[in-house]
Amino acid sequence: MARISLIAPESASPEVREIYDAMLRGKPGNVQKALAHRPEMLKNFLSFYASVGRSLDRKLYELIYLRISFINGCRYCAQHHIASSKRVGLTSEDYSALKAGNYSEKERVALNYVERLTRAPHEITETDFDELKKHYSEPEIVDLHMLAGLANLTNRVTDPLGLELEFAEEKI
Repeated sequence: MARISLIAPESASPEVREIYDAMLRGKPGNVQKALAHRPEMLKNFLSFYASVGRSLDRKLYELIYLRISFINGCRYCAQHHIASSKRVGLTSEDYSALKAGNYSEKERVALNYVERLTRAPHEITETDFDELKKHYSEPEIVDLHMLAGLANLTNRVTDPLGLELEFAEEKI
């Protein structure tokens, strides 16, 4: 159960209702309903969220978000990204590869790097970074860092606030 009240569309202020309608097609999730306590933050967060990771392959984006959510044990984010990963074509084989650590070389480099960013960011070395540069452009490297930060941020907001899933949990 949520530890704070969630602002439903029907009880939202006109400012929040406008954000819900314009940016979320009138269907906010529980995280947006929590952030609606701070309308300006909600609006800026949604814009920021939509901008992060766009230079990356969508499959890699989802693998990164899932990997970080699994590391952090964030049920809410993991479930949302299981759903969105299916919409971009991830399969049961992709989920098995994620669990087993069997990826392409390029995916392995990114996933290992974001795992280090999540677990021990102060231990990133030039060698780690040089490996990234072999496979990714500078805009992609910026996106990898921001996506890791975004996933870690949302992982530290959703479950600790007690946000419940809006749909049935799915196992992979």
